[in-house]
Amino acid sequence: MSAQALVWVQATRPRTLVAGAIPVAVGSALAFKAGALKPLAAVAALAGALLIQVGTNLANDYHDFRRGADTGARLGPQRVTQAGLLPPPLVLAAALSSFAAAMVVGLYLVSVGGLPILIIGLMSVLAGYAYTGGPWPLGYHGLGDLFVLVFFGGVAVCGTYFLQAGAVTSAALAASFPVGALGVALLAVNNVRDEPTDRQANKRTLVVRLGVRFGRAEYVTMVALAFATPVVMWLSGLASARVLVALGALPLAVAAVQALWRESGAGLNRVLAATARLQLVFGALFALGLAS
Repeated sequence: MSAQALVWVQATRPRTLVAGAIPVAVGSALAFKAGALKPLAAVAALAGALLIQVGTNLANDYHDFRRGADTGARLGPQRVTQAGLLPPPLVLAAALSSFAAAMVVGLYLVSVGGLPILIIGLMSVLAGYAYTGGPWPLGYHGLGDLFVLVFFGGVAVCGTYFLQAGAVTSAALAASFPVGALGVALLAVNNVRDEPTDRQANKRTLVVRLGVRFGRAEYVTMVALAFATPVVMWLSGLASARVLVALGALPLAVAAVQALWRESGAGLNRVLAATARLQLVFGALFALGLAS
């Protein structure tokens, strides 16, 4: 792979793509259990979700640089725009192209799921861009956590299930929560690490508004609630006991929580990687338990 291609791969932030894939896997697992799985629609939903995720990542790269949130003082992984690896207009063009490609995939999804899927798709694309772009960026006004919980949890999981089953059930709503919660946990690590530079750039995340201790507590709360959900779903009859297989990811959660309270600054990048692994393993086990 050429050096330029590697830069573009870096720009897409591959580790974050789990956040786009897991909701589709969970929604499709529920559809499989209900006997409503549509493999082609599931694959198309995955493609659309990943394209929106990539578009959001590229838009964030561009807008955070332009708004002064990404500077040479950044402690997180290198961003291609801030590092001068790609010109800002090209990164923005790539973001818009990724969103456009997602909308092309969405034409097929709308033919399968109808008007609700059109609304979900348009809202997801607009929210992805508005996370750091537009006149009132969500991430700069403390709404990033809610955005992740809603769009990477409820909208993505329930939308995937609706696409295939034609309805939204209590099980789909419940299953969407831990998916979104672990996404919020991932964001909380970012926000704790970036609190000094976010404050300087007037990026008013919840951690900037309420403090680093809040961010750490938010992380622990989201992880704890994510692991409580399979138990609640089993006890309430929304899933079989097989859903408890997701608890197999608990050692990863314990290690990540311990590291969060131990690390600071650039050391939180290790917690970020650990949380991404947790999100992947929990999501895969959760989907497996729901499908079986």
